[in-house]
Amino acid sequence: MPQWLSNQLKRAFQQKDLRQVRLLNDCWFYYRNKQQANQETQSAGQEI
Repeated sequence: MPQWLSNQLKRAFQQKDLRQVRLLNDCWFYYRNKQQANQETQSAGQEI
């Protein structure tokens, strides 16, 4: 997880900002899924 995202999540939890926590959580899952898709694409290209 990028450090900026981790810091913002910690701040949102401390401030009990539920809207911000949800938004950042969605950002994290989007980022993670995009990273996994890129890795799968790269590994598929290396197998050929």
